[in-house]
Amino acid sequence: MPTYVLVHGSNSNSSGWAAVQRELALRGHRTLAVDLPGHGFAAGFSRAYQAPQDLAELAVAPSPLAGVTLADNVEHVTGIVRRVAEHGPVILVGHSLGGLTVSGVATEVPELIDRLVYATAWCCTAGPAAHYAQSPENATSKLPEAAAAMLADPSRTGVFRLNWRTADPEAYAALKAATFAEGSDAEVLAFLNTLEPDESAAVGASDARIDAGTLARVPHSYIRFTADESIPVALQDRFIKDADALTPEHLFDVHTLEASHVGPLARPEEFAGILAGFAVR
Repeated sequence: MPTYVLVHGSNSNSSGWAAVQRELALRGHRTLAVDLPGHGFAAGFSRAYQAPQDLAELAVAPSPLAGVTLADNVEHVTGIVRRVAEHGPVILVGHSLGGLTVSGVATEVPELIDRLVYATAWCCTAGPAAHYAQSPENATSKLPEAAAAMLADPSRTGVFRLNWRTADPEAYAALKAATFAEGSDAEVLAFLNTLEPDESAAVGASDARIDAGTLARVPHSYIRFTADESIPVALQDRFIKDADALTPEHLFDVHTLEASHVGPLARPEEFAGILAGFAVR
């Protein structure tokens, strides 16, 4: 029986996978959701983030995530994959920014990964993440609008710090549009309250790429979220196209969901069905 190792995206943690894990468990599958370094119970929540919030303090508060690199993430998840692989096949899944980490892990230990899955995730081959972020395919991303919720200068703190608990209606609307547009306000608020204020600025700034040798060796799937306003579907398709051009004899296995950036994590039935299908190949 394979184990699904689930890697979260920016400002998230292992709890973001809870609904997907529940659905996979109900289908008889084994899962392990990872907390990347500085996330989960190791997250750097400041008292100033609690209510009533002290926004001035939040703008300058230090963060344990400052200086955490993609290499740290890759080392952490690689160690987990090594342990999981002792008990059977590994299906490694990355969501969003987690795509950079799973690419690094696959490059490090390709022999331990039976399938690599990108769920509307960054899969860089032709250049680093910054190259893709500046591409025309990313022009419609609503992430710049969500920056209205940003609290601090990344050049000073070393992290991207967002106030997911903002009561500002314009900032809230931008966050909803970028992440979970089809969700009810109750669902969106529940989701935003699972997130952490800080994400290391160094991770997204890294020159993270997956090479042809790894793609040729590890079966890989991409799950497109066509209503994603954070990573537009045009950018997702660019990731797929560039990777396929690198290894034309080892193409992406592509699946599609009509959903926002996090919709399938909150409403996981169809998403879990796609993931479950990888276990029987």
